[in-house]
Amino acid sequence: MPGKYPSEAEIAKMKARGFDPNTIAQAQKQSERWPQAQELCALIQKAFLDVRLGQGVGLMEAQGRDDYADATTCASYRAKDEKEDWRRISAEALNRCGSSLSFFDAEGMRFHLPAYLLGYLQDTFNGEMMFALTHLSEYSEKQFTLLSGVQRNAVRAFLEFHLNDPGSSIHHAYIARALSEYWVVSKQA
Repeated sequence: MPGKYPSEAEIAKMKARGFDPNTIAQAQKQSERWPQAQELCALIQKAFLDVRLGQGVGLMEAQGRDDYADATTCASYRAKDEKEDWRRISAEALNRCGSSLSFFDAEGMRFHLPAYLLGYLQDTFNGEMMFALTHLSEYSEKQFTLLSGVQRNAVRAFLEFHLNDPGSSIHHAYIARALSEYWVVSKQA
């Protein structure tokens, strides 16, 4: 099955394999969003380009917290975590640690968020992103406190992109509310 935004070649394969015409039509409609998705990927990469983990909670460390691992185990996980370049985090690692989004501190969220956003856009992260960005609590809002204005605007653009995506219709009401109440346009750079 092709990704969220199938290429012409993927659509041709669908036709050759005898996919239902309605499925092909939906795939063609989704493929029209690919240029927008590419622009959004570039925006996210630029906004988070030089972010480092610092003292924040790492990917595997957060997974350890979710698994109720002891402090020694979490420390050993942290020793293996990527800390310098979020672009080096593999899709496999993100998928293995999908629940880590709920266990990052503000530094950890700022470092890992672009990898998850891009993975979601590129259809390599199979987990749930919308919940983390739209069902905000006092705790989850603290996770986003270190985002710069540029980074917040990149998240807002990600949500706006999905607000206009028929494939995300189940999330539209939550996205709209989050955009109006939390992810407002930031003038801060």
